[in-house]
Amino acid sequence: MVENAAAPVLRRDRVRLAYTIAVATDAAQFLLGPLGWAGADEVLDVVAMTLLWRVLGFHPLLLPTFLLEFLPLADMLPTWTGCVALVVALRRRQPPTPGDSPIVIDVKAHHVD
Repeated sequence: MVENAAAPVLRRDRVRLAYTIAVATDAAQFLLGPLGWAGADEVLDVVAMTLLWRVLGFHPLLLPTFLLEFLPLADMLPTWTGCVALVVALRRRQPPTPGDSPIVIDVKAHHVD
């Protein structure tokens, strides 16, 4: 059951955390690639997908990135970092939903004699 289908508001700390997760995952996969540790890349991909989903909310670009990581040599590319950059850019271009804006109280000044 999905509790909250809406994407979380992209605050600066969430974006930084998403980039940190993506860069760390891509770097670990690049460094572990030549060693040939069976299953290590797949575990990193599952962890990255799960963490990024929790930080950024679900975005359809996470799925092809996850699947692309299972192709040979594709895990040597910074796919998670590129995915985060695209998701952040696309989310920032979206118009804010009515629930995202803070409550505004309109107050008019009146002259008192």
